[in-house]
Amino acid sequence: FMLGIAGGTGSGKTTIAERIAASVAPSDVTLIEHDSYYRDLSGLPASERDLVNFDHPDALETELLIAQLEALRAGHAIEVPVYDFATHTRRPQARKISPTPLVLVEGILVLADARLRDLFDLKVYVDTDADVRLLRRLERDIQERNRSFESVREQYQTSVRPMHLQFVEPSKRWANVIVPEGGENRAAIELLVGKVERVVSSQVSAEHVGRG
Repeated sequence: FMLGIAGGTGSGKTTIAERIAASVAPSDVTLIEHDSYYRDLSGLPASERDLVNFDHPDALETELLIAQLEALRAGHAIEVPVYDFATHTRRPQARKISPTPLVLVEGILVLADARLRDLFDLKVYVDTDADVRLLRRLERDIQERNRSFESVREQYQTSVRPMHLQFVEPSKRWANVIVPEGGENRAAIELLVGKVERVVSSQVSAEHVGRG
């Protein structure tokens, strides 16, 4: 069962994905971040890497994500890239993942690509006010990605906001479920958790019957 979770930067996608993942046994769930598939920019001078529009779909190797999700569904293990946001490059080591009953995929653009949407059994959009998302983005990029306030502000004005309006916000119409207020919406999270628990339970039970 594959569940896609989209929404603007800082909307609470990761929080919701982690809470859903925590509701089932660790061996039954895989959490994949679309951000892991940013294209490797080691071929560009460091001074030019920051000029790339990381909020445009072309910045992500979505075709690799699609191929790997199809492999998981077919019962094959995959190797998810590990991305270094400080240098905008992929690290040599990858994260090996084996198939699980539940696969969660989260990222701002996971509902913007029709090929990717078609792989999801359930599509969720996390809808959070822009001012809240901006504050969360500032905190994350400064504390976790070693960015300056000025660089975050410049990026938000030149690419984050325009790309949100062009690609992220319109993708909301493809969602089966829209969650206002992100991780603060406990009622919505409980509904999603209930759905996931039932699906995983039925899959695990069917697997045991098949083995029997």
